[in-house]
Amino acid sequence: MQLTSNSFADGAAIPAEFAFGQPGPDSPCILAGNRNPHLAWSQVPEGARSFALTCLDPDVPTVPDTVNRADCVVPADQPRGQFVHWLLANLPASQRSIEAGAFSAGVTARGKRDAAPAAGGLQGINDYTGWFAADADMAGDYLGYDGPCPPWNDERLHHYHFRLFALDVETLELPVNYTLADLNAAMEGHVLAEAELVGTYTLNPALR
Repeated sequence: MQLTSNSFADGAAIPAEFAFGQPGPDSPCILAGNRNPHLAWSQVPEGARSFALTCLDPDVPTVPDTVNRADCVVPADQPRGQFVHWLLANLPASQRSIEAGAFSAGVTARGKRDAAPAAGGLQGINDYTGWFAADADMAGDYLGYDGPCPPWNDERLHHYHFRLFALDVETLELPVNYTLADLNAAMEGHVLAEAELVGTYTLNPALR
């Protein structure tokens, strides 16, 4: 399969309108457009009965107390973890694209509530759920797409891996507020093909 986007080219920077955070005039980070990007796919294998989609950032710092501090940087060689930005399953076999902004158009405090949005599919929980857990104004279950907002003092450029999976089943049995682990377990043995599109993003002025 092939996965493409009108919103950004493979390996290129993701525009701020598709990010959760962007540089502000008087602040290193303010809220951004948080629209999901356009995605389109082709060369679908015969026998595909549904699609699933993930967006993951594997460049996340593993030392939280170095993040977003003016008195230090997150060194590029710091060990990194993974951050889930989007989980979407049970897209119909006839679908070949997702329009920009169809699943997310702005930041929703405490997270979006639509596990099964009007645009289709079944959305899982992303890692802003854990990130905002201790924030009284933002804590909640974050479903669906919420875009990039890497630390503004991070010396590493972040990469966002959009992966599309063609599956041989029409529906995956998934729990409410399913996680990446739930999705991976449900997809096991059912993936016919997959495709990847990678975008980059940074809030570090030295890297922009």
